[in-house]
Amino acid sequence: MNLSAPTKQSIQLQKILILTAIPHSLRLDKEIREIEDAIRRATRRNLFDIRTRTAVRPQDIRRAIAEEKPHIVHFCGHGLQDGSLLLEDDGGNNKPVPPQGLATLFKQHGDYVSCVLFNACHSIKTADAISEHINYCIGMNQEIADKAAIAFAQGFYDGLGYESEGNQDVFTKAFNEGLVAIALEDVSQESIPVLKNKVLEPHLQKKEPQINPILIQLLEYPNGSVPLDSPFYLERDEIESICYQTIEKPAALIRIKAPNLMGKTSLVRRILAEGVKQKYQGVYLDFGGINKEVITNLDKFLRWLCSKVSLELDLDNQVDEAWNNSFLGSNDNCTAYFRKHILKQLNSPLILILDEVDRLFPYSEVLEDFFGMLRSWHEKGKTSEIWKQLRLVLAHSTEVYIPLDLNQSPFNAGIPVELKEFNQQQIENLATRHGVNSQDNLLAELRTMVGGHPYLLRLAMYNIAMGKISFQDLLESAATEAGIYNNHLRSLLEILHSAPDLLPGLKRVVNSSMGVELDSMQIYKLHSLGLVQRENNHVTPRCQLYRDYFRRVL
Repeated sequence: MNLSAPTKQSIQLQKILILTAIPHSLRLDKEIREIEDAIRRATRRNLFDIRTRTAVRPQDIRRAIAEEKPHIVHFCGHGLQDGSLLLEDDGGNNKPVPPQGLATLFKQHGDYVSCVLFNACHSIKTADAISEHINYCIGMNQEIADKAAIAFAQGFYDGLGYESEGNQDVFTKAFNEGLVAIALEDVSQESIPVLKNKVLEPHLQKKEPQINPILIQLLEYPNGSVPLDSPFYLERDEIESICYQTIEKPAALIRIKAPNLMGKTSLVRRILAEGVKQKYQGVYLDFGGINKEVITNLDKFLRWLCSKVSLELDLDNQVDEAWNNSFLGSNDNCTAYFRKHILKQLNSPLILILDEVDRLFPYSEVLEDFFGMLRSWHEKGKTSEIWKQLRLVLAHSTEVYIPLDLNQSPFNAGIPVELKEFNQQQIENLATRHGVNSQDNLLAELRTMVGGHPYLLRLAMYNIAMGKISFQDLLESAATEAGIYNNHLRSLLEILHSAPDLLPGLKRVVNSSMGVELDSMQIYKLHSLGLVQRENNHVTPRCQLYRDYFRRVL
């Protein structure tokens, strides 16, 4: 895989989803062209990514927003006097969709949608209803001529693409630019578009805590690993520098352990990027996505490994020709292939990152041989010049629960790295980076609720910084279906229901005021999910959020 060093910090790409409904002689194609032209002329046009869905039906809107996850939703179509938007049903008949129905829809997508623009007549009622959940909503308070609607859209996206000064409200600036564009075309219609601003509406404004505003474009919705150029990645007590120094050493082996969503993948991505700066080759493999058919068969799995690494490095795949099952075992074949067809073909060290290696832990028929082979590679690097070029990084959620020979396991060699929860100083740092008052007393209550869990903290900071919820409301609703953690908690509950043997143990843990002793397999699985923390031979809930939620639903 040809890797490049991380680029300098950049503003997040803004995705615009354009939805068009029943034409009814509206000049929708022209409006879309004008929007695209406005963005092409914008001084920061590289910030925008336009996606278009035409002739949408009610269910199409729901699916499109969920699939695209846009920052801006632009609706072009026809509105009725009661505020409903006119769409077509599956039979091609007119179907009015009321404002409250759309408000319910956008309530589910407030985490990433920042602005909704309804370029449709009488759409102010819909914009008003949606502004309960979305920061910026624009609607029309009466009928608007096609020419004026197109002019407004053109002016709005012109304004959105202009450079902004400091903390200037970019959506309000863009809205005003749209009004100017209408005025230049038809003065009589410049008062028709109305901006509903959730932050400024008196009945919606949150008084506590006081938020230091930052540009909306800089905020990142926590999803997956933290981008390399993100200002929201926190380094942890020199862990990164230790890893960077270690990866430069011949035959290096780094073992990174932490429960799910604690930042393992974000760290290994940075180790890989650091290696690129040193002109190393790098391959990142996620074992979580391997087919069960492959991962449960040692020979298939090792063939996959060799083929995948060759592919990522743009090397010829010679696995079928090189494999010799007549005289060599699977481990011997894999080792020979790596030495001759991979390491010997490179002019620089190779960083091989294996993420989620605990996916192998349940399969003893693969586990022992594979990890024994990795350990042998590491040992070969102490004497062999070729094997010194291999730098291994393993990431996993918890320890191997099947005993391995100490001399054949990579888990008692190399440099161990365990990712801990954020401490008080790091939490305050994260809050400051999100423009949240780090001295607010409620920040301590948030730490009590979610501990120092990186993902849970970032999700809270994001929603607070975006003005979607106050500290107080977040804490009160955290463990409920109405809270910001609902999707996360529900996904954990679904996993537990698919593994019913874990339910009784977790129920005991969350209902006890003291640590609970469980069997080793239950501890392994619950800890890898990040649900519990271990204290000697006992476990307790990882945080109050999990205790409150699972005490209620189990």
